[in-house]
Formats: sequence, C-alpha cells, structure tokens
Amino acid sequence: MIKATSVIHSNKMPADTVTLSYDDRHRRRIVMTGDNGLHFLLDLEKTTELRDGNDLLLDDGRHVRVLAAKELLMKVTAKDSHHLLTIVWHIGNRHLPCEISANHLTLRHDHVIFAMLEKLGASVQKIEEAFNPEGGAYGVGRTHSHEH
Repeated sequence: MIKATSVIHSNKMPADTVTLSYDDRHRRRIVMTGDNGLHFLLDLEKTTELRDGNDLLLDDGRHVRVLAAKELLMKVTAKDSHHLLTIVWHIGNRHLPCEISANHLTLRHDHVIFAMLEKLGASVQKIEEAFNPEGGAYGVGRTHSHEH
C-alpha cells in the first residue's frame, strides 16, 4: 500500500483530498481513503495535528490535501468584553477546545455547554463549519500534558 510519511505545504494540484473532522485530524498511523477513492497508509513519525490545507506527501511523489470537514458547532457572542472574558474563563475551566475570533468564540456543539452558556447570558447559535481551535499552551497543537 502506498504511504504518506510527511506533512508538507504545496501549491501543486493534489492527487486527491481527504476531508476529516477535528478529531480525525490528529493522527500518526491509519489507513485512509481520499474523497476520490485513493487508498493510502498515513504513516507519520509522530502523532501530528493535520490542519486544513496541509498536504500529505505520498512515497510516489504525489500528495493528498487535507480538508477540514464541516461540523456542528456553537458560535458564542457576549454583551461586552468583560462578559466575553467571563465566558472564556468558564470554557477554559472545562478544558474545551475553542476557536477564538475577534468578536466570537466557536465550540463543538454540546447541549449541556449550550445551556450553561445561555445561563451565563451568552448568545449561542448552532452553525456548521470547519473547526480549528487554538492549540495547547504546553506545546504545539493539541496538548494536555500538564498535571492537575
């Protein structure tokens, strides 16, 4: 089976694309099937966060482009900056992956968190988009290596 052994950036047209959810974009080794049917083994040296637009270099020189799948998310807005900081504190206290924009937050949809945010006075709406939350503070990408 053909292997993808590294993540690169390329402006060339990819041989295929692979559309993955946020959870599925954190991988080291797995058999994948591209959106157009190309089968390959992702075989990276270490577990890597695959970002939207990354290319997986195949051992025959072709590459497969990673696309972030649309997921059910929550767009969270606040009354003012102090209110937003309060909401951010509650989200961080629960160690939830969060995408931070200038005027809103984006979280994975969860009915319990949705209710909590509304109780805190936030405006919450369901959206469907690609999810690209902030990386971990204790390393690159998704990390949670600190001790509690």
